[in-house]
Amino acid sequence: MSTALHTDRVGLGIASSLSAVFCFAIVHALAKWLGQDYPAVQILFFRYLFGLLPVAVFVWRSGGLPVLRTRRPATHALRAGLLFVALLLFFEALQSLPLAEVIAVSFTAPLFVTALAAPVLGETVGPRRWTAVIVGFLGALIMVRPGTAAFHPEALLVVGSAFSFSLLVLLTRRMTRTESTVCMVTYSTLFAGALSLPFLASVWRPPAGEDMGLFVMIGIVGGIAAYLIVFAYGHAPVSVLAPFDYTALVWGALLGWVIWKEQPDAPVWIGAAMVSLAGFYITRREARGGKIVASPPRSRA
Repeated sequence: MSTALHTDRVGLGIASSLSAVFCFAIVHALAKWLGQDYPAVQILFFRYLFGLLPVAVFVWRSGGLPVLRTRRPATHALRAGLLFVALLLFFEALQSLPLAEVIAVSFTAPLFVTALAAPVLGETVGPRRWTAVIVGFLGALIMVRPGTAAFHPEALLVVGSAFSFSLLVLLTRRMTRTESTVCMVTYSTLFAGALSLPFLASVWRPPAGEDMGLFVMIGIVGGIAAYLIVFAYGHAPVSVLAPFDYTALVWGALLGWVIWKEQPDAPVWIGAAMVSLAGFYITRREARGGKIVASPPRSRA
């Protein structure tokens, strides 16, 4: 009976993870659609404004306001700042690059995490993981193609987003020693949304009626996705869930083709495969060593 119960919990975790990845893909597609008429920082503001609705439900289900007590408000603000930069750069890149390509390049985040783990956290990174990092970055170079006619400078925004997210993951590893997941999700939503306010005055565009509904959707769906991924990591180990994060590539390619008729070329698929395999290998190795925290996967809003 205990084995059956364990299987059910893992299955529930996998289902939740797949649902979260799909929701994040919808958020990214909405951000790309809205990016045709609105600045990225305004989209980011509404993402977190309406994202407070599902977060409020998350807090209520976790015991109410007492779960938000913290002695590290400055660290939460730093974490939110990294999240703000990561998502702002991601949304900026979406305005000019194919959806699947942006998602694929963003998978370099686990590679940055591994490369920075030694100098930042003092962790030992063995030759196998260093080899995976090198292979992954070679895959990223194949996708970005610097120095060729196919190079898009906006791809560097995605690399910057992945780097910022990797710093966020490293900070999260430290924070999980004292802070709960619901606490981190709530404060990142509040602070990241607040960080967008100073930029709105100079770029604000009054939303059209039909677009306002999309802004509401991007916040609610993004908040639900954050809840689902936390729920998933509470029911299944990282090593089991890691492969399902890469289904984002499938959703990105499908949504990009259906909505914008985007068709990633061969270098994008080859590079994406190299980055994905390298990231998956690193995730499995770190999960075996107990170094991965139950934090949202790399490209998440």
